[in-house]
Amino acid sequence: MSTTYEAKDFKSGQMVRWCPGCGDFSILAAVQKAFAETGRKREDFVVVSGIGCSSRFPYYMNTYGFHGIHGRAALLATGVKIANPKLSVWQITGDGDALAIGGNHFIHEVRRNIDVNVLLFNNEIYGLTKGQYSPTSKFGQKTKTSPYGTLEKPFNVGSLTIGAGGTFFARTIDVNVKENVEIFKFADKFKGTSIIEILQNCVIFNDGAHNKITNKDEREENQLWVEHGKPMIFGKNKDKGLIFENGELKIVKIGENGITEKDILVHDMTQKNPIIHLALANLNLPDFPMVFGIIRAVEASCFDDLLNQQIEEVKSKSKFKCMDDVFNSGSTWTVE
Repeated sequence: MSTTYEAKDFKSGQMVRWCPGCGDFSILAAVQKAFAETGRKREDFVVVSGIGCSSRFPYYMNTYGFHGIHGRAALLATGVKIANPKLSVWQITGDGDALAIGGNHFIHEVRRNIDVNVLLFNNEIYGLTKGQYSPTSKFGQKTKTSPYGTLEKPFNVGSLTIGAGGTFFARTIDVNVKENVEIFKFADKFKGTSIIEILQNCVIFNDGAHNKITNKDEREENQLWVEHGKPMIFGKNKDKGLIFENGELKIVKIGENGITEKDILVHDMTQKNPIIHLALANLNLPDFPMVFGIIRAVEASCFDDLLNQQIEEVKSKSKFKCMDDVFNSGSTWTVE
């Protein structure tokens, strides 16, 4: 039975303590609106976080929540889901929390395909600890811990997810509330680990990190939003598209060299073979637009379902039906 809510019903009443202008505000608004539109009861949501600016999220949601420790949100989310499979579990994390100290937990969470939803805020910096470079900071970026430029190549969240066997990957932008609401609602219904990378702007320590992608004058040329069953077209005049040729994606212009819309690659988010999804996740400036939307959504068995099935099978075959059976088994003594 569905329950009718409004976004305001998911506001906790706590003062939101993020810097003015932070992209987290838009993400919070989208999550609250999405939760209200799922039809779930408010008490069926659990919001879990680790450490970082994004990880204050549970305080601002009028749901069950748990603020964990650095890099360990995946463990908490896994435990909650296994203990109570009916819950809709949302893990809020950042690029540092999830991919540095929590990197090992992240890949195994993805690999196991636990039915949780992960919102990964990517601002390409450590914000809460005041501006150190993170696993997604750009190569050569100067920060407080890389004053001469970082020498590490950044993680691509999409390729990391798909490479770990991920069944769901989406990418979006903090201020795109309308699109975010729809992606979050889809993720809520999807069975498996939903990884949603959100490009988020840190106005204090990495302001403008995503400007080339999000600026009004450039975004139509630098963003490609994919939609299942539709051709991958982008550009200010909607005259550019992707084709797959000789094992790689290429940009073509509709109307040139006999290219028509029918030649453009049609997005299939359900394709099990990850080659195209991986290629889409890896596209980036300056040679290609960055791809947004639901890139991969493939049905597969979930760890939590398999675990509960295994438990029931073992219970059905066990000679022990209660704790008394266990206590009275084997060698026993009667104390008088």
